[in-house]
Amino acid sequence: MAEPSAGAVRRRRIYQLLRAQSALVIPAVLLVVAGFVVAYQFVGAPPPGRFVMATGADTGAYNAWGKMYAERFAQDGIELVAHPTAGSIENLDLLEDWNAGIPVAFVQGGVTEPEAHPNLRSLGSIYFEPLWVFVRARPRQAAPPKRLTELIGKRIAVGRPGSGTLPLAVKLLAESGVDPATAQFVEIGDSEAEEALRTGTVDAAFFVSGPTAPLIRGLLGAPGVVLMSFEQADAYVRRYPFLSRVVLPMGTVDLARNLPAQDTVLLAPAATVVVSWAMHPAHIDLMLLAMRDVHKRGGYFEQPNTFPNGRYATYPLADQAERFYERGPPFLQRYLPFWLANLIDRLKILLLPLITVMYPLFKTFPPIYSWRMRSKVNRWYKDLQAIDDGMRLGTLKRAEALERLNALESAVERVTVPVAFADSAYSLRLHIEYLGRRAGKMAESGDAAG
Repeated sequence: MAEPSAGAVRRRRIYQLLRAQSALVIPAVLLVVAGFVVAYQFVGAPPPGRFVMATGADTGAYNAWGKMYAERFAQDGIELVAHPTAGSIENLDLLEDWNAGIPVAFVQGGVTEPEAHPNLRSLGSIYFEPLWVFVRARPRQAAPPKRLTELIGKRIAVGRPGSGTLPLAVKLLAESGVDPATAQFVEIGDSEAEEALRTGTVDAAFFVSGPTAPLIRGLLGAPGVVLMSFEQADAYVRRYPFLSRVVLPMGTVDLARNLPAQDTVLLAPAATVVVSWAMHPAHIDLMLLAMRDVHKRGGYFEQPNTFPNGRYATYPLADQAERFYERGPPFLQRYLPFWLANLIDRLKILLLPLITVMYPLFKTFPPIYSWRMRSKVNRWYKDLQAIDDGMRLGTLKRAEALERLNALESAVERVTVPVAFADSAYSLRLHIEYLGRRAGKMAESGDAAG
C-alpha cells in the first residue's frame, strides 16, 4: 500500500485540528447567539418611518419651517408631514390629544403657563418672532403711537382663535388697561386682519411673524398704516421673561423704500418646538439636528449659531435637549448615518449578554482548550500503562507486548495536535519506544524484562 503524500498528511492534520477546535468553538458561539436572541426581545422598537408635526397657517412661517424640516428628515429616510393649523393654541391641544397622532409642534413662547400642560417638553427655541402692532394713522398725526394705552377706545384685531397671537395680545393689552370694556376686540388675524386694517374696519392689528413675511412687508409700505415702536419694551421684558426686546433698524426690510422709516423697538417671544410623550426618542435626536441645521444661520434678530437653544423655552427641556445643548449631538450621530447610529444605540442592550457570556468564555476557553488538546495524547497512556504492568507482572508475553506496542504506536502517529502541544505527543512516542526496547529484552517465555 502506497504511503500518503506530505500534502495529504498536512491536510489530514489541519482537518483534525479544525474538528477538535470546532468541538469547543461551536458550543461557545451557540451560547453567545442564544444570549443575543434573548436580549433582542428587550431592544426598543425602531422609530416609525413617518410622523406628523403641527405647524401653523398655510401661509405662515411655521408651515414654511415645517416643510424645511421635512426636507431635512427626508435626507435620513424619515417622512415628516407638516400639518397646517390655526396656530400655537391648537397645536398644544393636538399634542395633548391621544387620538390626534401628532407628537411634535411649533409653539409660540408664552402662550400658556407650563403648569397647564405638565406632560409636554420643549426641545428649545429656534428664532425670535416679533410682535407687530400696526395702527391706522390719524390725520396730521405727529408720530406713530409708542404705547398700548393709546389704543383705548379703538377697534383692535387681536388674532384669530387658536393662534398664539390672540393670548399674547390680550395679555399685553390688559397690562396697559386695554380690555373689552375699554376697546373693541376683533378676533381675526393674518390676511383677514390685514385687509380690515387697510380698509379701516379696525384701527389696529396685532401680528406675530417674521420680518420677511409678505404680510409684514406689505403693511410696512401701506398708506395710512404705521408701525408701533414699543417705548416701554424693557418693562414688558422684566414682567414677562419669555419676551425679548429686539430692534429692527431703519431700512432693514426694504432699503430702496427705507422700510421701516426709523429704528423700531419690538417685543419678541421665541418660537419653540414642543413634544409630547409620544415622540420617539430617535425622532427627538433627529429633530434637534434639523433645528440646528435649519436655524443656525440666524436672521434679522438672531446672530449666527445662537439658535436653537434652551434659553427661551416656556416648557421644561426634554432630557435629550439638555444633553444636546450641553454636549452637542450624541457621539454616534456625529460620525454615522442616522439609521446606523440609531441601530447601534438600540442594540447597546446586547452588550450586557455579550459581556456576561464572553467574559467567562475567555477565562475558561484557554484551560479547556489546553485540556482538550493534551487529552488527545494523555488518553493513550492508559493503554501504555496496561502494557507496562503486563510486562512487569509477567502476564504479557513478548510477542503480544510488541504487537500491542506497534498498534499503539501506529494509532499515536495519527494523532494531530497544535505545535504548542507537540511536546506531549513526542513524549508519548519516546515512552512507547522505551517500552519497545524493554519488550525486546524479554524472554520468549514471557518473563518480565530485567
